[in-house]
Amino acid sequence: MPHSSAHSSDPAVALAPKAQFEAFLDEHRAALDASLDGLTEEQARLRLVPSKTTLLGLVKHATFVEKVWFDEAVTGRSRGEIGIPASPDRSFDLRPDDTIDSVRRAHREACEASRRAVASVGLDDLLPGNRRGPLPLRWVYLHVLRELAQHCGHADILREQTLRD
Repeated sequence: MPHSSAHSSDPAVALAPKAQFEAFLDEHRAALDASLDGLTEEQARLRLVPSKTTLLGLVKHATFVEKVWFDEAVTGRSRGEIGIPASPDRSFDLRPDDTIDSVRRAHREACEASRRAVASVGLDDLLPGNRRGPLPLRWVYLHVLRELAQHCGHADILREQTLRD
């Protein structure tokens, strides 16, 4: 039987359901951003796995994720109109002018735009612009949270490998 005070120290417990989702999303957004703390540009771009996954690429991809789920899905604008790659795989591509600062800034701006985009949307309100068809905001929050959690785990491992020396 659950104990009612088991999570009393967690401030998210007292929040309304939508605010709980937002608190967890923001926690994961910040954790992914923090994976770049103290790294050199070279370390942030280091490829330690056969895929294009790098620490800088993960944060750049997270910017793509924000724009897909909180711009495309909300507004119905195309990825071309939004200015993002057509495929998730391409969202990991790093340009020569991508830096830790520029990628972090783009990510933070995308997160802020995401918050504004759904500020007046209820959890059960349908977002019309997803390729799968209309989806409730609650589903989108859960999907993005799952994806961010997965990428935070990737970042933890990559950062550990990068800083192991």
